[in-house]
Amino acid sequence: MSGRVGDLSPKQAEILTQFRERIQDILPNLPAQHDHYLLRWLRARSFNIQKAEAMIRKHVEFRRQLKVDTIITDWEPPEVIQKYVSGGMCGYDREGSPIWYDVIGPLDPKGLLLSATKQDFLKTKIRHTEMLRRECQRQSEKLGKNIEAITLIYDCEGLGLKHIWKPAIETYGEILTMFEENYPEGLKRVFLIKAPKMFPMAYNLIKHFLCEETRRKIIVLGSNWQEVLHKHIDPEQLPVVYGGTLTDPDGDPRCRTMIKYGGTVPKSYYVQDSVKVQYDNSVTISRGSVFQLECDVKAPSSLLRCQFASDGADIGFGVYRRTKEGGGQKVAEMLQVLPSERYNAHLVPEDNCLTCPEPGVYVLCFDNSYSILQSKRVSYKVEVLPPPDTQMQSPHSRGDRRLQ
Repeated sequence: MSGRVGDLSPKQAEILTQFRERIQDILPNLPAQHDHYLLRWLRARSFNIQKAEAMIRKHVEFRRQLKVDTIITDWEPPEVIQKYVSGGMCGYDREGSPIWYDVIGPLDPKGLLLSATKQDFLKTKIRHTEMLRRECQRQSEKLGKNIEAITLIYDCEGLGLKHIWKPAIETYGEILTMFEENYPEGLKRVFLIKAPKMFPMAYNLIKHFLCEETRRKIIVLGSNWQEVLHKHIDPEQLPVVYGGTLTDPDGDPRCRTMIKYGGTVPKSYYVQDSVKVQYDNSVTISRGSVFQLECDVKAPSSLLRCQFASDGADIGFGVYRRTKEGGGQKVAEMLQVLPSERYNAHLVPEDNCLTCPEPGVYVLCFDNSYSILQSKRVSYKVEVLPPPDTQMQSPHSRGDRRLQ
């Protein structure tokens, strides 16, 4: 049985009922509550109800922390991303699923990562994915059948050494991991076209970020790629440049109003050379170590701001709140406020702000535990800004600690 609506074994149907009962408390926070949607999480975890529940609960927290429900209306990517990140949605396959194009060749990974933060790229991909999810909903209503996955066309022409630059691969890996963990069963199939000889090398660098089910959906097409695409996509839904008959209203065969083609990022966008931040402190964090900075937040709704930059390589950063008075509480026992992520702060200075809903001791954690060879020097400035109509308080550092 496929594990889809209308094709469930008695055991799968029973697990679906139990799954719905177990997540009653978070159902209102999900973007959909119907069986089609819930079964995606169960299929992603082979109908292991405990694993599926853990996965979907983590997703609810992901949506809350990144404000995913309003990311389309309330957030826009920086100008450099809007202009120079290639790709876009254009047309539908023969079953009515939206088609997304990723155009690799014109991308300038180094220029982009020197001009915007890794978190901006992650949020941009979340925004794109949410737009596609909503398009699937509209198609479901229009066609009267469930549309829940997209067709992805990867145009690999021009793939070169610049695309396998280490920070770019790491960023792309984090985006793939985010997609796998939060949008299960969101891909119907992936067509790779015009792949050059170096494609296997590039694929080997990112394939470990993909689950086995996703890898099975990847189809590398040869010289007959246009013929294969026609089997799955009506020519009227396929741009002329990809072998179809679709053009922009002005006759553009590349459909540039729907698909962006990127390009080399002008150095005027580079942040590293144009922004000079004055930092109050710096510290060298040994390989395999973690550095903690504790801040007292006196009033609820205060703003905790941390600006930082690292030398030579990326650094992990997260924020936690102590739930017990006194020292000795491990990070794993604290309340996670901002999940720890690796930031390319050696390329682009970071400026992280978060609202502290409750007073308490907040722990800023710079994490170099994943680095087995390299120590990192981090320069930082931390401020606690009071809520509106409150007299300014100076941040009070309760001490720095290095954890081996």
